[in-house]
Amino acid sequence: MDIKAKVDSFIKSFGWPRIIIALFLLALFLVAPFAGVNVATGLSDTLNRFGMNAVLVLAMVPMIHSGCGLNFGLPLGIISGLLGATISLQMNFSGGLSFIMAILFSTPFAIVLGWGYGVLLNRVKGGEMMIATYVGFSSVAFMCMMWLLLPYDNPTMVWGYAGQGLRTTISLEGYYSHILNDFLALKIGHLTIPFGMFLFFALLALLMWAFLRTKTGTAMTAVGSNPAFATASGVNIDRMRMLSVVLSTWLGAVGIIVYQQSFGFIQLYMSPFYMALPAVSAILIGGASVNKATITNVIIGTILFQGILTMTPSVMNSLIHTDISEVIRIIVSNGMILYALTRKQEATR
Repeated sequence: MDIKAKVDSFIKSFGWPRIIIALFLLALFLVAPFAGVNVATGLSDTLNRFGMNAVLVLAMVPMIHSGCGLNFGLPLGIISGLLGATISLQMNFSGGLSFIMAILFSTPFAIVLGWGYGVLLNRVKGGEMMIATYVGFSSVAFMCMMWLLLPYDNPTMVWGYAGQGLRTTISLEGYYSHILNDFLALKIGHLTIPFGMFLFFALLALLMWAFLRTKTGTAMTAVGSNPAFATASGVNIDRMRMLSVVLSTWLGAVGIIVYQQSFGFIQLYMSPFYMALPAVSAILIGGASVNKATITNVIIGTILFQGILTMTPSVMNSLIHTDISEVIRIIVSNGMILYALTRKQEATR
Protein backbone atom coordinates (compact mmCIF):
# COMPACT_ATOMS: atom_id res chain seq x y z
CA MET A 1 0.00 0.00 0.00
CA ASP A 2 2.86 2.34 0.83
CA ILE A 3 4.51 1.59 -2.52
CA LYS A 4 1.25 2.25 -4.38
CA ALA A 5 0.82 5.52 -2.51
CA LYS A 6 4.37 6.57 -3.43
CA VAL A 7 3.78 5.66 -7.08
CA ASP A 8 0.52 7.62 -7.14
CA SER A 9 2.25 10.58 -5.51
CA PHE A 10 5.06 10.46 -8.06
CA ILE A 11 2.61 10.29 -10.98
CA LYS A 12 0.62 13.18 -9.57
CA SER A 13 3.68 15.36 -9.02
CA PHE A 14 5.53 14.46 -12.23
CA GLY A 15 2.43 14.24 -14.44
CA TRP A 16 1.42 11.67 -17.03
CA PRO A 17 2.41 13.82 -20.04
CA ARG A 18 6.02 14.10 -18.84
CA ILE A 19 6.08 10.41 -17.90
CA ILE A 20 4.90 9.48 -21.41
CA ILE A 21 7.48 11.79 -23.04
CA ALA A 22 10.24 10.39 -20.79
CA LEU A 23 9.21 6.80 -21.60
CA PHE A 24 9.19 7.64 -25.30
CA LEU A 25 12.71 9.06 -25.01
CA LEU A 26 13.83 5.95 -23.13
CA ALA A 27 12.27 3.77 -25.83
CA LEU A 28 14.24 5.66 -28.50
CA PHE A 29 17.49 4.89 -26.67
CA LEU A 30 16.49 1.22 -26.30
CA VAL A 31 15.57 0.90 -29.98
CA ALA A 32 18.63 2.82 -31.18
CA PRO A 33 21.11 -0.14 -31.13
CA PHE A 34 18.73 -2.30 -33.18
CA ALA A 35 18.33 0.53 -35.69
CA GLY A 36 22.10 0.87 -36.05
CA VAL A 37 22.33 4.14 -34.10
CA ASN A 38 25.22 4.52 -31.68
CA VAL A 39 23.67 5.07 -28.24
CA ALA A 40 26.74 6.80 -26.84
CA THR A 41 26.77 9.27 -29.73
CA GLY A 42 23.06 9.94 -29.30
CA LEU A 43 23.50 10.49 -25.57
CA SER A 44 26.45 12.82 -26.23
CA ASP A 45 24.35 14.87 -28.67
CA THR A 46 21.49 15.04 -26.16
CA LEU A 47 23.80 16.21 -23.35
CA ASN A 48 25.42 18.74 -25.66
CA ARG A 49 22.08 20.15 -26.78
CA PHE A 50 20.98 20.36 -23.15
CA GLY A 51 24.06 22.45 -22.33
CA MET A 52 23.49 24.64 -25.39
CA ASN A 53 19.88 25.46 -24.58
CA ALA A 54 19.52 25.27 -20.79
CA VAL A 55 20.43 28.91 -20.10
CA LEU A 56 17.90 30.11 -22.69
CA VAL A 57 15.22 28.07 -20.91
CA LEU A 58 16.40 29.39 -17.54
CA ALA A 59 15.71 32.90 -18.88
CA MET A 60 11.98 32.13 -18.61
CA VAL A 61 12.06 31.78 -14.80
CA PRO A 62 12.29 35.44 -13.61
CA MET A 63 9.38 36.69 -15.71
CA ILE A 64 7.19 33.75 -14.75
CA HIS A 65 7.86 34.44 -11.07
CA SER A 66 6.91 38.10 -11.38
CA GLY A 67 3.65 37.37 -13.20
CA CYS A 68 4.84 38.71 -16.57
CA GLY A 69 4.25 35.29 -18.08
CA LEU A 70 6.30 33.40 -20.65
CA ASN A 71 9.00 35.47 -22.29
CA PHE A 72 8.08 35.39 -25.97
CA GLY A 73 10.22 38.53 -26.26
CA LEU A 74 13.36 36.42 -25.72
CA PRO A 75 14.78 37.63 -29.07
CA LEU A 76 15.55 40.95 -27.34
CA GLY A 77 17.96 39.13 -25.04
CA ILE A 78 19.34 37.13 -27.95
CA ILE A 79 19.95 40.32 -29.91
CA SER A 80 21.79 41.75 -26.88
CA GLY A 81 24.00 38.66 -26.85
CA LEU A 82 24.63 38.90 -30.59
CA LEU A 83 25.65 42.55 -30.23
CA GLY A 84 28.03 41.65 -27.40
CA ALA A 85 29.49 38.77 -29.39
CA THR A 86 30.07 40.76 -32.57
CA ILE A 87 31.65 43.65 -30.64
CA SER A 88 33.99 41.16 -28.92
CA LEU A 89 35.05 39.84 -32.33
CA GLN A 90 35.32 43.36 -33.76
CA MET A 91 37.82 44.21 -31.02
CA ASN A 92 39.77 41.01 -31.76
CA PHE A 93 39.62 39.41 -28.34
CA SER A 94 40.48 35.74 -28.59
CA GLY A 95 40.04 32.48 -26.68
CA GLY A 96 38.32 32.50 -23.31
CA LEU A 97 38.71 36.27 -23.02
CA SER A 98 36.49 36.78 -26.08
CA PHE A 99 33.75 34.72 -24.35
CA ILE A 100 33.96 36.81 -21.17
CA MET A 101 34.05 40.07 -23.11
CA ALA A 102 31.04 39.00 -25.22
CA ILE A 103 29.04 38.60 -22.00
CA LEU A 104 30.32 41.92 -20.61
CA PHE A 105 29.55 43.81 -23.83
CA SER A 106 26.08 42.27 -24.05
CA THR A 107 25.16 43.28 -20.49
CA PRO A 108 24.48 47.01 -21.06
CA PHE A 109 22.43 46.18 -24.15
CA ALA A 110 20.42 43.65 -22.13
CA ILE A 111 19.84 46.17 -19.33
CA VAL A 112 18.69 48.95 -21.69
CA LEU A 113 16.52 46.72 -23.89
CA GLY A 114 15.17 44.86 -20.85
CA TRP A 115 14.29 48.16 -19.16
CA GLY A 116 12.41 49.41 -22.23
CA TYR A 117 10.71 46.04 -22.62
CA GLY A 118 9.72 46.13 -18.94
CA VAL A 119 8.24 49.63 -19.25
CA LEU A 120 6.11 48.40 -22.14
CA LEU A 121 4.91 45.29 -20.31
CA ASN A 122 3.97 47.36 -17.27
CA ARG A 123 1.64 49.36 -19.51
CA VAL A 124 -0.12 46.29 -20.94
CA LYS A 125 -0.72 44.16 -17.86
CA GLY A 126 -2.81 41.15 -18.76
CA GLY A 127 -1.64 41.10 -22.38
CA GLU A 128 2.07 40.60 -21.79
CA MET A 129 2.59 37.47 -23.86
CA MET A 130 0.85 38.82 -26.97
CA ILE A 131 2.82 42.09 -26.81
CA ALA A 132 6.04 40.19 -26.05
CA THR A 133 5.60 38.09 -29.19
CA TYR A 134 5.20 41.23 -31.30
CA VAL A 135 8.21 42.87 -29.65
CA GLY A 136 10.35 39.78 -30.24
CA PHE A 137 9.43 39.44 -33.90
CA SER A 138 9.67 43.15 -34.72
CA SER A 139 13.07 43.50 -33.01
CA VAL A 140 14.46 40.70 -35.19
CA ALA A 141 13.16 42.43 -38.33
CA PHE A 142 14.68 45.75 -37.21
CA MET A 143 18.07 44.15 -36.57
CA CYS A 144 18.06 42.64 -40.07
CA MET A 145 18.61 46.20 -41.28
CA MET A 146 21.03 47.15 -38.53
CA TRP A 147 23.39 44.23 -39.17
CA LEU A 148 23.94 45.75 -42.61
CA LEU A 149 24.34 49.33 -41.38
CA LEU A 150 26.40 49.05 -38.18
CA PRO A 151 30.07 50.07 -38.71
CA TYR A 152 31.80 46.71 -38.34
CA ASP A 153 34.97 46.18 -40.38
CA ASN A 154 36.53 42.96 -39.04
CA PRO A 155 37.26 40.97 -42.24
CA THR A 156 36.17 37.74 -40.55
CA MET A 157 32.66 39.18 -40.09
CA VAL A 158 31.83 41.50 -43.02
CA TRP A 159 30.81 40.51 -46.52
CA GLY A 160 33.94 39.99 -48.62
CA TYR A 161 33.01 41.93 -51.75
CA ALA A 162 31.44 45.04 -50.24
CA GLY A 163 33.57 45.11 -47.10
CA GLN A 164 30.57 46.18 -45.06
CA GLY A 165 27.49 44.58 -43.57
CA LEU A 166 27.79 41.46 -41.44
CA ARG A 167 27.62 37.97 -42.88
CA THR A 168 24.70 35.70 -42.09
CA THR A 169 26.99 33.19 -40.38
CA ILE A 170 30.26 34.13 -38.66
CA SER A 171 32.79 31.51 -37.58
CA LEU A 172 34.04 31.56 -34.00
CA GLU A 173 37.20 29.65 -34.85
CA GLY A 174 40.06 31.37 -33.01
CA TYR A 175 37.64 33.17 -30.73
CA TYR A 176 35.46 31.28 -28.23
CA SER A 177 34.38 28.26 -30.25
CA HIS A 178 33.80 25.27 -27.87
CA ILE A 179 35.35 27.18 -24.96
CA LEU A 180 32.87 25.60 -22.52
CA ASN A 181 32.43 22.33 -24.41
CA ASP A 182 36.13 21.51 -24.14
CA PHE A 183 36.55 22.70 -20.55
CA LEU A 184 36.73 19.62 -18.27
CA ALA A 185 35.06 17.54 -21.01
CA LEU A 186 34.99 13.82 -20.18
CA LYS A 187 35.35 11.44 -23.12
CA ILE A 188 34.56 7.74 -22.74
CA GLY A 189 34.62 6.07 -26.14
CA HIS A 190 31.90 7.71 -28.24
CA LEU A 191 30.40 9.37 -25.16
CA THR A 192 31.39 12.97 -24.44
CA ILE A 193 30.11 14.78 -21.35
CA PRO A 194 30.53 18.59 -21.62
CA PHE A 195 31.06 19.33 -17.94
CA GLY A 196 32.11 22.91 -18.74
CA MET A 197 28.65 23.77 -20.03
CA PHE A 198 27.00 21.91 -17.15
CA LEU A 199 29.06 23.82 -14.58
CA PHE A 200 28.32 27.16 -16.23
CA PHE A 201 24.59 26.41 -16.24
CA ALA A 202 24.77 25.13 -12.65
CA LEU A 203 26.41 28.40 -11.58
CA LEU A 204 23.66 30.51 -13.17
CA ALA A 205 20.94 28.20 -11.86
CA LEU A 206 22.41 28.39 -8.35
CA LEU A 207 22.53 32.18 -8.53
CA MET A 208 18.91 32.27 -9.70
CA TRP A 209 17.85 29.86 -6.93
CA ALA A 210 19.66 31.98 -4.33
CA PHE A 211 18.23 35.24 -5.70
CA LEU A 212 14.65 33.96 -5.52
CA ARG A 213 15.21 33.33 -1.81
CA THR A 214 16.45 36.83 -1.06
CA LYS A 215 14.12 39.58 0.12
CA THR A 216 13.94 41.01 -3.40
CA GLY A 217 13.37 37.59 -4.97
CA THR A 218 10.62 36.79 -2.47
CA ALA A 219 8.96 40.13 -3.24
CA MET A 220 9.15 39.34 -6.97
CA THR A 221 7.48 35.96 -6.42
CA ALA A 222 4.80 37.62 -4.28
CA VAL A 223 4.05 40.03 -7.12
CA GLY A 224 3.44 37.11 -9.46
CA SER A 225 1.45 34.92 -7.09
CA ASN A 226 -0.59 37.53 -5.18
CA PRO A 227 -0.32 41.14 -6.43
CA ALA A 228 -2.87 42.43 -3.89
CA PHE A 229 -0.87 41.01 -0.99
CA ALA A 230 2.37 42.37 -2.48
CA THR A 231 0.86 45.85 -2.80
CA ALA A 232 -0.43 45.71 0.78
CA SER A 233 3.08 44.73 1.91
CA GLY A 234 4.56 47.84 0.32
CA VAL A 235 6.15 46.11 -2.69
CA ASN A 236 6.55 48.25 -5.81
CA ILE A 237 4.93 45.92 -8.36
CA ASP A 238 6.11 47.74 -11.48
CA ARG A 239 9.70 47.81 -10.20
CA MET A 240 9.70 44.08 -9.44
CA ARG A 241 8.23 43.26 -12.83
CA MET A 242 10.82 45.42 -14.57
CA LEU A 243 13.65 43.77 -12.63
CA SER A 244 12.40 40.34 -13.72
CA VAL A 245 12.31 41.43 -17.37
CA VAL A 246 15.86 42.79 -17.19
CA LEU A 247 17.07 39.54 -15.58
CA SER A 248 15.30 37.46 -18.21
CA THR A 249 16.74 39.58 -21.04
CA TRP A 250 20.27 39.30 -19.61
CA LEU A 251 19.97 35.52 -19.23
CA GLY A 252 18.79 35.36 -22.84
CA ALA A 253 21.91 37.28 -23.89
CA VAL A 254 24.20 34.94 -21.95
CA GLY A 255 22.24 31.93 -23.21
CA ILE A 256 22.80 32.73 -26.87
CA ILE A 257 26.53 33.24 -26.27
CA VAL A 258 26.69 29.78 -24.64
CA TYR A 259 24.72 28.41 -27.60
CA GLN A 260 27.13 30.05 -30.07
CA GLN A 261 30.29 28.68 -28.48
CA SER A 262 28.91 25.15 -28.74
CA PHE A 263 27.60 25.61 -32.29
CA GLY A 264 30.86 27.23 -33.38
CA PHE A 265 29.19 30.07 -35.28
CA ILE A 266 27.30 33.31 -34.73
CA GLN A 267 24.06 33.33 -36.74
CA LEU A 268 22.49 36.72 -37.45
CA TYR A 269 19.49 38.19 -39.27
CA MET A 270 16.44 35.86 -38.92
CA SER A 271 18.06 33.24 -36.66
CA PRO A 272 16.68 34.66 -33.35
CA PHE A 273 13.18 34.65 -34.84
CA TYR A 274 12.44 31.03 -33.93
CA MET A 275 14.34 30.63 -30.65
CA ALA A 276 11.69 31.75 -28.15
CA LEU A 277 9.16 28.99 -28.87
CA PRO A 278 11.49 26.04 -28.11
CA ALA A 279 12.59 27.67 -24.84
CA VAL A 280 8.98 28.37 -23.84
CA SER A 281 7.93 24.84 -24.78
CA ALA A 282 10.80 23.22 -22.89
CA ILE A 283 9.95 24.87 -19.57
CA LEU A 284 6.26 24.06 -19.99
CA ILE A 285 7.03 20.43 -20.80
CA GLY A 286 9.22 20.43 -17.70
CA GLY A 287 6.15 21.16 -15.56
CA ALA A 288 6.09 24.95 -15.29
CA SER A 289 2.97 27.06 -15.78
CA VAL A 290 2.45 30.69 -16.72
CA ASN A 291 2.83 31.73 -13.06
CA LYS A 292 5.06 29.10 -11.49
CA ALA A 293 8.48 27.74 -12.52
CA THR A 294 11.45 26.10 -10.82
CA ILE A 295 15.00 25.17 -11.76
CA THR A 296 13.85 21.53 -11.81
CA ASN A 297 11.28 22.42 -14.49
CA VAL A 298 14.09 23.94 -16.55
CA ILE A 299 16.32 20.85 -16.27
CA ILE A 300 13.60 18.26 -16.90
CA GLY A 301 12.01 20.21 -19.74
CA THR A 302 15.28 20.90 -21.56
CA ILE A 303 16.41 17.27 -21.32
CA LEU A 304 13.06 15.92 -22.58
CA PHE A 305 12.67 18.47 -25.37
CA GLN A 306 16.24 18.28 -26.65
CA GLY A 307 16.43 14.49 -26.14
CA ILE A 308 13.34 13.86 -28.26
CA LEU A 309 14.51 16.38 -30.85
CA THR A 310 17.92 14.68 -31.06
CA MET A 311 17.03 11.00 -31.00
CA THR A 312 13.80 10.84 -33.03
CA PRO A 313 15.30 11.84 -36.42
CA SER A 314 18.34 9.55 -35.95
CA VAL A 315 16.29 6.48 -35.05
CA MET A 316 13.59 7.10 -37.67
CA ASN A 317 16.16 7.65 -40.43
CA SER A 318 17.88 4.36 -39.58
CA LEU A 319 14.61 2.43 -39.39
CA ILE A 320 13.22 3.61 -42.73
CA HIS A 321 16.65 3.99 -44.44
CA THR A 322 15.79 7.42 -45.81
CA ASP A 323 17.33 10.77 -44.90
CA ILE A 324 14.33 12.84 -43.86
CA SER A 325 15.87 13.97 -40.59
CA GLU A 326 15.06 17.65 -41.08
CA VAL A 327 11.42 16.90 -41.89
CA ILE A 328 11.12 14.68 -38.81
CA ARG A 329 12.86 17.30 -36.66
CA ILE A 330 10.38 19.97 -37.77
CA ILE A 331 7.39 17.69 -37.16
CA VAL A 332 8.61 16.62 -33.71
CA SER A 333 9.64 20.09 -32.55
CA ASN A 334 6.41 21.69 -33.76
CA GLY A 335 4.41 18.87 -32.17
CA MET A 336 6.07 19.45 -28.79
CA ILE A 337 5.61 23.20 -29.12
CA LEU A 338 1.91 22.69 -29.92
CA TYR A 339 1.49 20.41 -26.91
CA ALA A 340 3.28 22.85 -24.61
CA LEU A 341 1.28 25.89 -25.74
CA THR A 342 -1.99 23.95 -25.49
CA ARG A 343 -1.03 22.98 -21.96
CA LYS A 344 -0.27 26.64 -21.19
CA GLN A 345 -3.75 27.67 -22.34
CA GLU A 346 -5.32 24.98 -20.17
CA ALA A 347 -3.36 26.25 -17.17
CA THR A 348 -4.64 29.78 -17.59
CA ARG A 349 -8.31 28.89 -17.59
